[in-house]
Amino acid sequence: MAPAVLFLMVWMIVPLAMTVYYAFENYNLMMPTMRGFAGLGNFEILLTDGTFWAALGHTLTLVMACLAITVSLGLVLALLFNKTFLGRGVARTLAISPFFVMPVVTGLLFKNMLLHPVYGIVSWAMRTLGFEPIDWFAHYPMFSVILMISWEWTPFALLILLTGLQSLPEDQIEAVRLDGASRLQEFRHIVIPHLGQVLYVVVMLESIFFLTSFAEIYATTSGGPGTATTNLPYYIYQNAFFQYDIGLSSAAAIAAVILANIFAFFLIRFVAGNLNAGGQR
Repeated sequence: MAPAVLFLMVWMIVPLAMTVYYAFENYNLMMPTMRGFAGLGNFEILLTDGTFWAALGHTLTLVMACLAITVSLGLVLALLFNKTFLGRGVARTLAISPFFVMPVVTGLLFKNMLLHPVYGIVSWAMRTLGFEPIDWFAHYPMFSVILMISWEWTPFALLILLTGLQSLPEDQIEAVRLDGASRLQEFRHIVIPHLGQVLYVVVMLESIFFLTSFAEIYATTSGGPGTATTNLPYYIYQNAFFQYDIGLSSAAAIAAVILANIFAFFLIRFVAGNLNAGGQR
C-alpha cells in the first residue's frame, strides 16, 4: 500500500502546495520579472472583484439546481425501471447512455443539434407547432447550462439509486403492505430510509462534479453572454489563460476549495438530518 499512498500524496499535495504558494505571490506571465510576495493582496483583489462574486453565485445556483433535478428525476426513473415491463433491459441501457457522452460532446450536441436557433431539433419542433424559435444560449443561458448538465448526470443518479432499490428486501415491502400502508407511506418510511446511504453518495459525488463544471460551459457559452454563466472554474480559467494572472487565479482556486468544503459540510448535515428524521417518522 505504501507506494500507492505515497504516489497519491505527491499527486495531490504538490499541486495544492504550488497553488497555495502562488496565491501569495505577484505572478503574471506577461510581467515575469515583476514577482514578489503579495501577502493577502491577491485575496483582497478577489474579494473586491464583482465578477468573482457573480461567478460564486452562478456556481451555487448551478450546483443546487442540478442536484435538485438529477436526484429527484433519477429517483423517479429508478422507481420506474425497478418495475418489470417489456423491454426493460433496452430501456435501462438507453436511459443511462447520456452519462457516457463526454462533456465537450454534450456541449456541442446541445449547442448545434438540440438548442440551435436555426438547425436545432427544439427549434424545428417549435416552428412545427407555430411558435417562434428561441436562441436558448443567448436568452436563457443559465437555464440551458443547467438543462445540459442535468441531462448528462441524471443517468448517474438513476444507476446508483436503481442499484440501491434492487437491494431492498421484498419481505419488508410485503410486511408494510399487509399492515395496510399506502404507497406514499411505503415510499417515505421504507424506501427513502433504505436509500439513505445511496442518496448520500449520489449527492456528494454529483456536488463535487457540479462544482467543477467547465467543459460544458467552455463548449457552449464561454461564460457568457457577458458573465451570465461564468462559474468559479471558468473564472479561474479566464484569469490564468486570458489575463495570465497566476497569482489571482491561484487565490481563486483556494477560494473554490474552501467553498467546496463549506458546501460539502452543510450539505452532509442537511442530507443526514433529513434522512434521520425520515427514518424516525
